[in-house]
Amino acid sequence: MSAPAERAITLPHLRLSAQVWGEADAPPLLALHGWLDNAGSFARLAPLLTDRWQVIALDLPGHGHSDHLPAGAHYHFIDYVGVVLAVAEALGLARYQLLGHSLGAGIASMVAAAMPDGVERLLLIEGLGPMGDDGRQTLHRFRSAFAVAPASGRTLRAFPSIDAAVSARAIASGLPAEQARPIVERGLRKAGDGWQWRSDPRLNRASPLRLAEAQIHSLLSGIEAPAALLLAKPEAPYLPEAQLQARATCVDDIVVSHMDGGHHLHLEHPEAVASWIADSQGEM
Repeated sequence: MSAPAERAITLPHLRLSAQVWGEADAPPLLALHGWLDNAGSFARLAPLLTDRWQVIALDLPGHGHSDHLPAGAHYHFIDYVGVVLAVAEALGLARYQLLGHSLGAGIASMVAAAMPDGVERLLLIEGLGPMGDDGRQTLHRFRSAFAVAPASGRTLRAFPSIDAAVSARAIASGLPAEQARPIVERGLRKAGDGWQWRSDPRLNRASPLRLAEAQIHSLLSGIEAPAALLLAKPEAPYLPEAQLQARATCVDDIVVSHMDGGHHLHLEHPEAVASWIADSQGEM
């Protein structure tokens, strides 16, 4: 498996990190990971794509080796969209393909809606748009988010070894240890005699507001790039098939496919996901 190059991306307000696979003169594919993951999420898939692309896997703010937001700031979904657009501009990416998993897929779809001229193709794994709100839990979610004290001073869990952290992540996520390892290794920092998570504890705070499903449908209708959506079978409880199919009908040019496996299909079946990506280019 080829080792990625590290790239620092300096924005006016943040310093971000990315892992890069492939040649600099290859067409760019910008990859966005899921919640509490990092660029290591693509460690098994990206090397299989370098015959066609330069894969730039970003650590989102608060994740991996990227900066945490300043004290007093909050992680809002819509702000990730602005960060990705700023990264594309900083890297000089006039046209690029977007690959997103879970949270990253939601961000990628909104980036495509916001900047249709920049996104050439949209490749989504287990996600289309952000988490929505049907209104029934809006007040409860709003109050709960502000009832929780800021997590900026919380002590992160420490582990005696990387292997111990890998085991903990495997248990929490259901991923086999060898699949979880690339995310865990990138997500740890040395702390005394042990290891701690790098991720910002504030990422665990609930968002006080979510977009209504009707608003999400309206935004998804703005996607002009050809899109492909890959969903795991069986479906995850937080990604109901009916909701995703309804969202897919809002996108003019989208192909929805299914694959047996868990939420991290690209870690579980990297060869099959690479084939899905290659096939999607022909269908588009």
